[in-house]
Amino acid sequence: MENITTIAVIGLGYIGLPTAAILASKGIDVVGVDVRQSTVDAVNRGEVPFVEPDLGTYLAGAVTQGNLTASTKTPAADAYIVAVPTPFKDDHAADLSYIEAAADAIAPQLVGGELLILESTSPPGATQHMADRILALRPDLRHKDDDGGLFFAHCPERVLPGRVMIELVTNDRIVGGVTPRAAERAKSLYETFCQGEILLTDAKTAEMAKLVENSFRDVNIAFANELSIIADKVGVNVWELIELANHHPRVNILQPGPGVGGHCIAVDPWFIVDAAPEEARLIRTAREVNDSKPGIVVEKVVNDLRTKATPRIAALGLAFKADIDDVRESPAIEIVHALAERLTDATILVVEPNVVDLPTELEGENVSLSTLEVALNSADLVLVLVDHADFRTIESGALRGKIVVDTRGIFA
Repeated sequence: MENITTIAVIGLGYIGLPTAAILASKGIDVVGVDVRQSTVDAVNRGEVPFVEPDLGTYLAGAVTQGNLTASTKTPAADAYIVAVPTPFKDDHAADLSYIEAAADAIAPQLVGGELLILESTSPPGATQHMADRILALRPDLRHKDDDGGLFFAHCPERVLPGRVMIELVTNDRIVGGVTPRAAERAKSLYETFCQGEILLTDAKTAEMAKLVENSFRDVNIAFANELSIIADKVGVNVWELIELANHHPRVNILQPGPGVGGHCIAVDPWFIVDAAPEEARLIRTAREVNDSKPGIVVEKVVNDLRTKATPRIAALGLAFKADIDDVRESPAIEIVHALAERLTDATILVVEPNVVDLPTELEGENVSLSTLEVALNSADLVLVLVDHADFRTIESGALRGKIVVDTRGIFA
Protein backbone atom coordinates (compact mmCIF):
# COMPACT_ATOMS: atom_id res chain seq x y z
CA MET A 1 0.00 0.00 0.00
CA GLU A 2 2.01 2.86 -1.41
CA ASN A 3 2.93 5.63 1.07
CA ILE A 4 -0.21 5.14 3.17
CA THR A 5 0.27 4.60 6.89
CA THR A 6 -2.68 6.60 8.25
CA ILE A 7 -6.28 6.61 7.03
CA ALA A 8 -9.20 8.81 8.04
CA VAL A 9 -12.66 7.34 7.50
CA ILE A 10 -15.27 10.10 7.35
CA GLY A 11 -18.64 8.81 8.54
CA LEU A 12 -18.97 5.96 11.05
CA GLY A 13 -22.26 4.51 9.93
CA TYR A 14 -23.19 1.12 8.54
CA ILE A 15 -20.36 1.21 5.97
CA GLY A 16 -17.77 3.59 7.39
CA LEU A 17 -17.34 1.91 10.77
CA PRO A 18 -16.91 -1.64 9.39
CA THR A 19 -14.43 -0.31 6.84
CA ALA A 20 -12.49 1.54 9.53
CA ALA A 21 -12.46 -1.54 11.79
CA ILE A 22 -11.29 -3.93 9.11
CA LEU A 23 -8.51 -1.59 7.97
CA ALA A 24 -7.39 -1.12 11.58
CA SER A 25 -7.40 -4.90 12.08
CA LYS A 26 -4.65 -5.03 9.44
CA GLY A 27 -2.40 -2.88 11.64
CA ILE A 28 -3.08 0.42 9.86
CA ASP A 29 -3.59 3.53 11.99
CA VAL A 30 -7.17 4.65 11.38
CA VAL A 31 -9.10 7.63 12.70
CA GLY A 32 -12.85 7.44 12.32
CA VAL A 33 -14.65 10.77 12.05
CA ASP A 34 -18.31 11.37 12.80
CA VAL A 35 -20.45 14.39 13.62
CA ARG A 36 -22.25 12.50 16.40
CA GLN A 37 -20.41 12.66 19.71
CA SER A 38 -22.32 9.60 20.95
CA THR A 39 -20.99 7.54 18.05
CA VAL A 40 -17.44 8.76 18.63
CA ASP A 41 -17.66 7.93 22.33
CA ALA A 42 -19.05 4.45 21.63
CA VAL A 43 -16.31 3.65 19.12
CA ASN A 44 -13.59 4.84 21.50
CA ARG A 45 -15.04 2.44 24.09
CA GLY A 46 -14.89 -0.34 21.53
CA GLU A 47 -18.68 -0.54 21.30
CA VAL A 48 -20.74 -0.86 18.12
CA PRO A 49 -23.60 1.71 18.03
CA PHE A 50 -25.79 -0.45 15.75
CA VAL A 51 -26.46 -4.10 14.96
CA GLU A 52 -23.99 -5.82 12.63
CA PRO A 53 -22.76 -9.38 13.27
CA ASP A 54 -19.01 -9.81 13.91
CA LEU A 55 -18.28 -6.06 13.81
CA GLY A 56 -17.95 -5.93 17.59
CA THR A 57 -15.04 -8.36 17.57
CA TYR A 58 -13.14 -6.39 14.93
CA LEU A 59 -13.87 -3.07 16.61
CA ALA A 60 -12.93 -4.11 20.13
CA GLY A 61 -9.68 -5.64 18.91
CA ALA A 62 -8.71 -2.60 16.83
CA VAL A 63 -9.43 -0.17 19.68
CA THR A 64 -7.60 -2.31 22.23
CA GLN A 65 -4.55 -2.53 19.96
CA GLY A 66 -4.60 1.25 19.51
CA ASN A 67 -5.04 1.14 15.75
CA LEU A 68 -8.50 2.73 15.73
CA THR A 69 -9.65 5.91 17.39
CA ALA A 70 -12.63 8.16 16.72
CA SER A 71 -13.05 11.92 16.68
CA THR A 72 -15.45 14.65 15.64
CA LYS A 73 -12.52 16.48 14.01
CA THR A 74 -11.02 15.58 10.65
CA PRO A 75 -7.28 14.87 11.05
CA ALA A 76 -4.35 14.94 8.65
CA ALA A 77 -3.93 11.52 7.01
CA ASP A 78 -2.33 9.85 4.01
CA ALA A 79 -5.71 8.65 2.72
CA TYR A 80 -9.34 9.59 3.27
CA ILE A 81 -12.37 7.37 2.78
CA VAL A 82 -15.61 9.35 2.66
CA ALA A 83 -18.62 7.21 3.67
CA VAL A 84 -21.30 9.78 4.47
CA PRO A 85 -25.03 9.70 3.63
CA THR A 86 -26.28 10.67 0.17
CA PRO A 87 -30.06 11.01 0.51
CA PHE A 88 -32.26 12.46 -2.18
CA LYS A 89 -34.19 15.72 -2.08
CA ASP A 90 -37.94 16.16 -2.57
CA ASP A 91 -37.41 16.18 -6.35
CA HIS A 92 -35.35 12.94 -6.12
CA ALA A 93 -32.11 14.73 -7.02
CA ALA A 94 -29.14 13.68 -4.92
CA ASP A 95 -28.34 15.70 -1.82
CA LEU A 96 -24.54 16.07 -1.90
CA SER A 97 -24.35 18.35 1.14
CA TYR A 98 -22.80 15.65 3.35
CA ILE A 99 -20.09 14.99 0.77
CA GLU A 100 -19.48 18.71 0.46
CA ALA A 101 -19.18 19.10 4.25
CA ALA A 102 -16.69 16.23 4.36
CA ALA A 103 -14.67 17.82 1.54
CA ASP A 104 -14.64 21.18 3.31
CA ALA A 105 -13.27 19.55 6.49
CA ILE A 106 -10.63 17.54 4.61
CA ALA A 107 -9.27 20.38 2.46
CA PRO A 108 -7.36 22.29 5.20
CA GLN A 109 -5.54 19.11 6.25
CA LEU A 110 -4.02 18.33 2.86
CA VAL A 111 -0.36 18.78 2.01
CA GLY A 112 -0.28 16.98 -1.35
CA GLY A 113 -0.03 13.35 -2.36
CA GLU A 114 -3.11 12.19 -0.47
CA LEU A 115 -5.56 9.60 -1.78
CA LEU A 116 -9.22 10.61 -1.42
CA ILE A 117 -11.84 7.91 -1.93
CA LEU A 118 -15.58 8.47 -2.10
CA GLU A 119 -17.42 5.32 -0.99
CA SER A 120 -20.86 6.91 -0.60
CA THR A 121 -23.31 5.74 -3.24
CA SER A 122 -23.47 8.72 -5.56
CA PRO A 123 -24.87 9.99 -8.85
CA PRO A 124 -22.54 10.13 -11.85
CA GLY A 125 -20.11 12.99 -11.46
CA ALA A 126 -20.15 13.15 -7.65
CA THR A 127 -16.50 12.12 -7.26
CA GLN A 128 -15.42 14.81 -9.71
CA HIS A 129 -17.64 17.25 -7.81
CA MET A 130 -15.84 16.38 -4.58
CA ALA A 131 -12.48 16.81 -6.32
CA ASP A 132 -13.45 20.16 -7.80
CA ARG A 133 -14.67 21.43 -4.43
CA ILE A 134 -11.48 20.45 -2.64
CA LEU A 135 -9.24 21.85 -5.36
CA ALA A 136 -11.21 25.10 -5.33
CA LEU A 137 -10.39 25.37 -1.63
CA ARG A 138 -6.79 24.30 -2.18
CA PRO A 139 -5.69 25.78 -5.53
CA ASP A 140 -2.08 25.41 -4.38
CA LEU A 141 -2.44 21.64 -4.91
CA ARG A 142 -4.19 21.81 -8.29
CA HIS A 143 -1.16 21.77 -10.56
CA LYS A 144 1.26 19.60 -8.60
CA ASP A 145 2.85 16.62 -10.31
CA ASP A 146 1.73 13.01 -9.86
CA ASP A 147 3.49 12.60 -6.51
CA GLY A 148 2.49 15.94 -5.02
CA GLY A 149 -1.03 16.22 -6.35
CA LEU A 150 -4.23 14.71 -5.04
CA PHE A 151 -5.67 11.37 -6.11
CA PHE A 152 -9.46 10.99 -6.28
CA ALA A 153 -11.33 7.72 -6.71
CA HIS A 154 -14.77 6.21 -6.26
CA CYS A 155 -15.04 2.76 -4.67
CA PRO A 156 -18.70 1.92 -4.03
CA GLU A 157 -19.55 -0.49 -1.25
CA ARG A 158 -21.38 -3.64 -2.35
CA VAL A 159 -22.27 -5.34 0.93
CA LEU A 160 -25.43 -6.71 2.49
CA PRO A 161 -26.41 -5.54 5.99
CA GLY A 162 -26.04 -8.47 8.33
CA ARG A 163 -23.09 -9.82 6.28
CA VAL A 164 -20.95 -6.70 6.03
CA MET A 165 -17.83 -8.07 7.71
CA ILE A 166 -17.86 -11.12 5.45
CA GLU A 167 -18.66 -9.36 2.21
CA LEU A 168 -16.18 -6.51 2.73
CA VAL A 169 -13.50 -9.18 2.43
CA THR A 170 -14.97 -11.63 -0.08
CA ASN A 171 -16.89 -9.50 -2.59
CA ASP A 172 -15.34 -8.25 -5.80
CA ARG A 173 -14.65 -4.53 -5.70
CA ILE A 174 -15.06 -1.81 -8.32
CA VAL A 175 -12.46 0.97 -8.18
CA GLY A 176 -12.91 4.00 -10.40
CA GLY A 177 -10.29 6.69 -10.56
CA VAL A 178 -10.58 10.28 -11.71
CA THR A 179 -7.19 9.38 -13.20
CA PRO A 180 -5.67 5.93 -13.87
CA ARG A 181 -2.99 6.62 -11.26
CA ALA A 182 -5.68 7.31 -8.64
CA ALA A 183 -7.39 4.03 -9.48
CA GLU A 184 -4.14 2.12 -9.05
CA ARG A 185 -3.45 3.73 -5.69
CA ALA A 186 -6.98 2.99 -4.46
CA LYS A 187 -6.63 -0.62 -5.62
CA SER A 188 -3.45 -0.94 -3.57
CA LEU A 189 -5.32 0.22 -0.46
CA TYR A 190 -8.23 -2.19 -0.89
CA GLU A 191 -5.85 -5.08 -1.53
CA THR A 192 -4.90 -4.91 2.14
CA PHE A 193 -8.17 -6.63 3.07
CA CYS A 194 -10.19 -7.47 -0.07
CA GLN A 195 -9.84 -11.06 -1.28
CA GLY A 196 -12.23 -10.59 -4.21
CA GLU A 197 -11.26 -9.34 -7.64
CA ILE A 198 -10.61 -5.60 -7.81
CA LEU A 199 -11.89 -4.18 -11.09
CA LEU A 200 -10.49 -0.88 -12.34
CA THR A 201 -12.43 1.72 -14.33
CA ASP A 202 -13.03 5.47 -14.34
CA ALA A 203 -14.89 7.23 -11.51
CA LYS A 204 -18.13 7.95 -13.40
CA THR A 205 -18.47 4.34 -14.59
CA ALA A 206 -17.88 3.12 -11.03
CA GLU A 207 -20.60 5.45 -9.78
CA MET A 208 -23.02 4.18 -12.41
CA ALA A 209 -22.15 0.53 -11.75
CA LYS A 210 -23.42 0.71 -8.18
CA LEU A 211 -26.60 2.50 -9.26
CA VAL A 212 -27.21 -0.07 -12.00
CA GLU A 213 -26.75 -2.99 -9.60
CA ASN A 214 -29.39 -1.67 -7.23
CA SER A 215 -31.72 -0.56 -10.02
CA PHE A 216 -31.63 -4.08 -11.47
CA ARG A 217 -32.70 -5.45 -8.11
CA ASP A 218 -35.36 -2.75 -7.73
CA VAL A 219 -36.91 -3.62 -11.11
CA ASN A 220 -37.07 -7.31 -10.18
CA ILE A 221 -38.58 -6.56 -6.77
CA ALA A 222 -41.14 -4.33 -8.47
CA PHE A 223 -42.20 -7.25 -10.65
CA ALA A 224 -42.76 -9.38 -7.53
CA ASN A 225 -44.61 -6.56 -5.74
CA GLU A 226 -46.84 -5.86 -8.73
CA LEU A 227 -47.50 -9.58 -9.03
CA SER A 228 -48.60 -9.69 -5.39
CA ILE A 229 -51.10 -6.89 -6.04
CA ILE A 230 -52.49 -8.67 -9.10
CA ALA A 231 -52.65 -12.03 -7.31
CA ASP A 232 -54.58 -10.49 -4.42
CA LYS A 233 -57.08 -8.96 -6.85
CA VAL A 234 -57.74 -12.22 -8.70
CA GLY A 235 -57.76 -14.37 -5.56
CA VAL A 236 -54.48 -16.27 -5.94
CA ASN A 237 -51.88 -17.02 -3.24
CA VAL A 238 -48.88 -15.11 -4.54
CA TRP A 239 -46.38 -17.16 -2.50
CA GLU A 240 -47.58 -20.43 -4.00
CA LEU A 241 -47.75 -18.80 -7.44
CA ILE A 242 -44.12 -17.67 -7.28
CA GLU A 243 -42.93 -21.01 -5.94
CA LEU A 244 -44.62 -22.84 -8.82
CA ALA A 245 -43.37 -20.39 -11.46
CA ASN A 246 -39.81 -20.64 -10.14
CA HIS A 247 -39.73 -24.34 -10.99
CA HIS A 248 -39.19 -23.22 -14.58
CA PRO A 249 -35.43 -23.53 -15.21
CA ARG A 250 -35.11 -19.97 -16.48
CA VAL A 251 -37.45 -18.20 -14.05
CA ASN A 252 -36.36 -16.78 -10.69
CA ILE A 253 -38.99 -14.40 -9.36
CA LEU A 254 -38.06 -12.63 -6.13
CA GLN A 255 -40.28 -12.42 -3.06
CA PRO A 256 -42.70 -9.50 -2.66
CA GLY A 257 -42.86 -7.37 0.46
CA PRO A 258 -44.41 -4.22 1.93
CA GLY A 259 -42.20 -2.00 -0.22
CA VAL A 260 -38.47 -1.45 -0.55
CA GLY A 261 -36.29 0.11 2.13
CA GLY A 262 -32.71 0.80 3.03
CA HIS A 263 -30.43 3.50 1.77
CA CYS A 264 -29.50 1.69 -1.44
CA ILE A 265 -32.32 0.11 -3.42
CA ALA A 266 -34.91 2.65 -2.30
CA VAL A 267 -32.66 5.58 -3.24
CA ASP A 268 -30.10 4.71 -5.93
CA PRO A 269 -32.47 4.24 -8.90
CA TRP A 270 -33.66 7.83 -8.48
CA PHE A 271 -30.10 9.01 -9.15
CA ILE A 272 -30.25 7.37 -12.57
CA VAL A 273 -33.71 8.81 -13.21
CA ASP A 274 -32.44 12.26 -12.25
CA ALA A 275 -29.44 11.90 -14.56
CA ALA A 276 -31.54 10.81 -17.56
CA PRO A 277 -35.21 11.52 -16.80
CA GLU A 278 -36.55 11.00 -20.33
CA GLU A 279 -34.73 7.73 -20.90
CA ALA A 280 -35.04 5.95 -17.52
CA ARG A 281 -38.68 4.92 -18.01
CA LEU A 282 -38.54 1.34 -16.72
CA ILE A 283 -36.39 2.30 -13.74
CA ARG A 284 -38.80 5.12 -12.83
CA THR A 285 -41.83 2.83 -13.11
CA ALA A 286 -40.21 0.21 -10.87
CA ARG A 287 -39.57 2.87 -8.24
CA GLU A 288 -43.16 4.03 -8.47
CA VAL A 289 -44.48 0.48 -8.07
CA ASN A 290 -42.32 -0.16 -5.02
CA ASP A 291 -43.06 3.24 -3.51
CA SER A 292 -46.80 2.57 -3.87
CA LYS A 293 -46.75 -0.74 -2.00
CA PRO A 294 -46.87 0.68 1.56
CA GLY A 295 -50.07 2.54 0.71
CA ILE A 296 -51.65 -0.65 -0.63
CA VAL A 297 -50.77 -2.46 2.61
CA VAL A 298 -52.33 0.36 4.64
CA GLU A 299 -55.56 0.19 2.64
CA LYS A 300 -55.77 -3.56 3.15
CA VAL A 301 -55.36 -3.24 6.92
CA VAL A 302 -57.91 -0.41 7.12
CA ASN A 303 -60.39 -2.44 5.09
CA ASP A 304 -59.85 -5.60 7.17
CA LEU A 305 -60.55 -3.61 10.37
CA ARG A 306 -63.57 -1.71 9.08
CA THR A 307 -65.94 -3.46 11.54
CA LYS A 308 -63.68 -2.89 14.57
CA ALA A 309 -64.36 0.30 16.55
CA THR A 310 -61.15 0.31 18.61
CA PRO A 311 -58.86 -2.24 16.96
CA ARG A 312 -55.53 -3.44 18.32
CA ILE A 313 -52.78 -4.07 15.79
CA ALA A 314 -49.59 -6.03 16.35
CA ALA A 315 -47.10 -4.58 13.85
CA LEU A 316 -44.17 -6.97 13.56
CA GLY A 317 -40.94 -5.27 12.54
CA LEU A 318 -39.62 -1.81 11.68
CA ALA A 319 -36.25 -2.51 10.03
CA PHE A 320 -36.01 -2.51 6.24
CA LYS A 321 -34.86 -6.15 6.22
CA ALA A 322 -34.64 -9.12 8.55
CA ASP A 323 -32.44 -9.34 11.64
CA ILE A 324 -30.86 -5.87 11.55
CA ASP A 325 -31.71 -2.57 13.23
CA ASP A 326 -31.39 -0.36 10.13
CA VAL A 327 -34.65 1.54 9.60
CA ARG A 328 -33.49 3.89 6.84
CA GLU A 329 -36.22 4.35 4.21
CA SER A 330 -38.08 1.44 5.81
CA PRO A 331 -41.56 0.85 4.36
CA ALA A 332 -42.57 -0.62 7.74
CA ILE A 333 -42.20 2.78 9.38
CA GLU A 334 -44.18 4.44 6.61
CA ILE A 335 -46.97 1.89 7.04
CA VAL A 336 -47.17 2.15 10.83
CA HIS A 337 -47.13 5.95 10.64
CA ALA A 338 -49.94 5.99 8.08
CA LEU A 339 -52.03 3.53 10.11
CA ALA A 340 -51.59 5.63 13.24
CA GLU A 341 -52.91 8.66 11.36
CA ARG A 342 -55.77 6.81 9.63
CA LEU A 343 -56.91 4.70 12.60
CA THR A 344 -56.83 7.22 15.44
CA ASP A 345 -58.90 4.96 17.69
CA ALA A 346 -56.58 1.99 17.15
CA THR A 347 -53.82 0.81 19.45
CA ILE A 348 -50.69 -0.16 17.51
CA LEU A 349 -48.22 -2.39 19.35
CA VAL A 350 -44.90 -2.42 17.50
CA VAL A 351 -42.58 -5.38 17.99
CA GLU A 352 -39.01 -4.69 16.87
CA PRO A 353 -36.41 -6.81 18.70
CA ASN A 354 -33.46 -4.82 17.34
CA VAL A 355 -34.34 -1.31 18.55
CA VAL A 356 -34.69 0.18 22.03
CA ASP A 357 -36.78 3.24 21.19
CA LEU A 358 -39.42 4.05 18.62
CA PRO A 359 -38.30 6.29 15.75
CA THR A 360 -39.41 9.85 16.43
CA GLU A 361 -41.89 9.83 13.54
CA LEU A 362 -43.85 7.06 15.29
CA GLU A 363 -44.05 8.66 18.69
CA GLY A 364 -47.71 9.23 19.53
CA GLU A 365 -50.55 8.28 21.79
CA ASN A 366 -51.60 5.21 19.84
CA VAL A 367 -48.20 3.66 18.97
CA SER A 368 -45.91 1.92 21.45
CA LEU A 369 -43.16 -0.69 21.55
CA SER A 370 -44.24 -4.06 22.87
CA THR A 371 -42.97 -7.56 23.46
CA LEU A 372 -44.02 -10.18 20.95
CA GLU A 373 -46.05 -12.12 23.50
CA VAL A 374 -48.05 -9.10 24.67
CA ALA A 375 -48.70 -7.86 21.14
CA LEU A 376 -49.89 -11.23 19.83
CA ASN A 377 -52.11 -11.93 22.83
CA SER A 378 -53.98 -8.64 22.59
CA ALA A 379 -54.11 -8.06 18.82
CA ASP A 380 -57.15 -8.17 16.59
CA LEU A 381 -54.89 -7.99 13.55
CA VAL A 382 -51.30 -9.20 13.17
CA LEU A 383 -49.37 -7.28 10.52
CA VAL A 384 -46.07 -8.88 9.46
CA LEU A 385 -43.75 -6.23 8.05
CA VAL A 386 -40.31 -7.80 8.55
CA ASP A 387 -39.37 -11.49 8.55
CA HIS A 388 -37.12 -11.39 11.62
CA ALA A 389 -36.02 -14.79 12.93
CA ASP A 390 -38.02 -14.13 16.12
CA PHE A 391 -41.23 -13.96 14.07
CA ARG A 392 -40.58 -17.10 12.05
CA THR A 393 -40.99 -19.20 15.19
CA ILE A 394 -44.53 -17.97 15.93
CA GLU A 395 -46.82 -20.97 16.25
CA SER A 396 -50.09 -21.05 14.35
CA GLY A 397 -52.05 -21.26 17.61
CA ALA A 398 -50.93 -17.77 18.55
CA LEU A 399 -52.73 -16.45 15.45
CA ARG A 400 -56.00 -18.29 15.97
CA GLY A 401 -59.01 -16.00 15.70
CA LYS A 402 -56.93 -13.06 14.50
CA ILE A 403 -56.79 -11.29 11.16
CA VAL A 404 -53.34 -11.82 9.63
CA VAL A 405 -51.82 -9.53 7.01
CA ASP A 406 -48.52 -11.16 6.10
CA THR A 407 -46.45 -9.02 3.72
CA ARG A 408 -43.45 -11.34 3.97
CA GLY A 409 -45.02 -14.74 3.46
CA ILE A 410 -43.75 -16.30 6.68
CA PHE A 411 -47.17 -17.88 7.35
CA ALA A 412 -47.91 -18.74 3.70
